[in-house]
Amino acid sequence: MHWQRKFFFLMIVATAPMPVYGQAVTPGSPADSNTASIPNFSGMWAHVSCCGFEPPLSGPGPVVNKSRLHTGPQAGAGDPYQFVGDYTNPILKPQAAQVVKAFGESELSGTPAPTPSNHCWPGGVPFVFWNIGMQMIQQPHQITILYSQDHGVRHVRMNASHPTRVTPSWYGDSVGYYEGDTLVIDTVGIKVGPLAMVDWYGTPHTEALHVMERYRMLDYDTAVEAEKRGERETFRLEVSDAGFSRDPDYKGKGLQLQFTVEDEGVFTGPWSATMTYRRPLSPLGQWPEMVCADNQNGYFYGNKAATPMADKPDF
Repeated sequence: MHWQRKFFFLMIVATAPMPVYGQAVTPGSPADSNTASIPNFSGMWAHVSCCGFEPPLSGPGPVVNKSRLHTGPQAGAGDPYQFVGDYTNPILKPQAAQVVKAFGESELSGTPAPTPSNHCWPGGVPFVFWNIGMQMIQQPHQITILYSQDHGVRHVRMNASHPTRVTPSWYGDSVGYYEGDTLVIDTVGIKVGPLAMVDWYGTPHTEALHVMERYRMLDYDTAVEAEKRGERETFRLEVSDAGFSRDPDYKGKGLQLQFTVEDEGVFTGPWSATMTYRRPLSPLGQWPEMVCADNQNGYFYGNKAATPMADKPDF
């Protein structure tokens, strides 16, 4: 496999969850009823399969990879680094289906199709969910989510509203709240850039994109079952290139993200998907560094990569 095609999947460190910052409650205080059901989502997590989303148990689901490894009569065949989306998925409007089809044809021709990841662009939501490593920090006023690829950072304002006019940004404007034991995040205002796509198959989006995320803890057996179900559409990373793997001794809870996507400019209606996270094991004992090189050369044969560049700062 040519090195340009290889992705370096880094998993994160197995570490005990940190306390939920600022959410300790003095026994008997009036706040007990509001905070007792909030789980501790904090700490490091890994989604140990790549790179598509896990389809829901029922209802409209995401575009899936026609070159996937683990489904159909030819299970075990194909190229795990080839991303050919099923453009016949009924969630796609005709124009969007043509975009996905053209993306897949490029992949099948042997020319890697451009993505935010291989061009060093921010991935946006929900594209960013493909990250192998994710770390969540809980505070009363905000949730901070860190992603292992290029040190992506999202800030979620808790118990707040979207502004009347949202200035589009790479990760959009995110507000969150708790529904019992579930963290709900509502994101709008996701910027449409040169490589705007919601997945690894080139599925486009417009500024109307709206993503709802729901995070909840899963018991060990349920997490394992969900993970195996998701691997029917993805491929499992036993050990990444950097030596990261799932922790075989960890029997604690998993974390599941269920999200719903709407964009009337691209999709015929809402669709949903999931991502299942587990605590990982890392030989480095720390959060690994993974930075996309700001190098226009070497990504594609005879072409330069569209790495983000500017003549002046945008801040």
